[in-house]
Amino acid sequence: RWQKIFMISLWSKMAVFWNKMFLTIIVLLIVLFLDAVREVRKYSAVQVNEKAANINTNAFDHIQMKLFRSQRNLYLSGFSLFLWLVLRRTVTLLTQLAKGMTSHAALEAQVNDATEAAKKYMAENEKLREALTEKGSSKNKESAEATDEELKKEVERLKADLQKTS
Repeated sequence: RWQKIFMISLWSKMAVFWNKMFLTIIVLLIVLFLDAVREVRKYSAVQVNEKAANINTNAFDHIQMKLFRSQRNLYLSGFSLFLWLVLRRTVTLLTQLAKGMTSHAALEAQVNDATEAAKKYMAENEKLREALTEKGSSKNKESAEATDEELKKEVERLKADLQKTS
C-alpha cells in the first residue's frame, strides 16, 4: 500500500529538492542554536551588584527578561535540531527497511519458484528411474519397447505439427 502511495509522481519531483531542503533547515537550526548560545552567554555575563540593582531595578528586570528569552530560544532551537536529526534518521531507517522488505519478498518468491521446479524435476527423475528399472526387467521388456515406439511416434507427430505451425 505504501509503495503505491510513494510511487506518485509528485513524490519523485519533491525528492529532487528534499536533500537541499534538509540541509538548509539543518543549517538554519544550527545558526539559531549558535545565536541563542551567544545571547545566553552575553546576558549571563552581566554582573549586577546589589547597589546597581537598588538604583535601577528596571535595568535588572530587563536583563533578566532578555536572559530568559535567550535561554528559551536556546532550548527551543536545540530541541528542534535534535528532533529534526532524529526524524531524518527515522526516515532513513524506514526507507532502508522498505527496500529490504521488497528485496526479501522478491527473494522469497524466487526461492519458492526454485523449490517448485526442484520438486518437479525430482518427481520426473524418480519416474525415469522407475522406467529404467522396468526396462531392465525381462517381464516388461516388450511393454517398454512398445512404449518407446509410441513415444517416438508421438515425438515425430509433434515435430511435424511444430513445423506446420511455424
